[in-house]
Amino acid sequence: MKIALMDSGIGLLAAAGAVRRLCPEADLVLSSDPDGMPWGPRSPRDVTERALVVARAAAQHRPDALIVACNTASVHALPALRAELEPRLPVIGTVPAIKPAAAGGGPFAIWATPATTGSPYQRGLIRDFAANAGVTEVPCPGLADAVENADETAIDRAVAAAAGLTPR
Repeated sequence: MKIALMDSGIGLLAAAGAVRRLCPEADLVLSSDPDGMPWGPRSPRDVTERALVVARAAAQHRPDALIVACNTASVHALPALRAELEPRLPVIGTVPAIKPAAAGGGPFAIWATPATTGSPYQRGLIRDFAANAGVTEVPCPGLADAVENADETAIDRAVAAAAGLTPR
């Protein structure tokens, strides 16, 4: 089995590690956009265009499935990716874990890129799975970029800013 994973940058590595643990016999194809990372601050249209380029590169390796290892790309580009690649290549999105968070029964916050926070897709997940849970959407500008660049000071700053927006 061959599984392709795509993301803008190094977030792809954590997803690939998880797939490797779950399916050690699979051949992995990793496709990214280092010149365009991170996708979080980009417009939905730009994210979709970049995701299509990265997905096409992965599809050239003829995988059995494509995992979109990026919430931002998933909430904005899944329809376009699926329209172009399926049914020949199944496309699996990764979206904010709202359904399992809501199953916990209490209020919770979703930390995400500004492009994911408030997106129609995320709002639909909240409406469908967490309408009564007391959800707070927290945009985390700069966090993805700080992580991609391993900038600990910027990570601390972005986390502190998000924590300041998160209810107790």
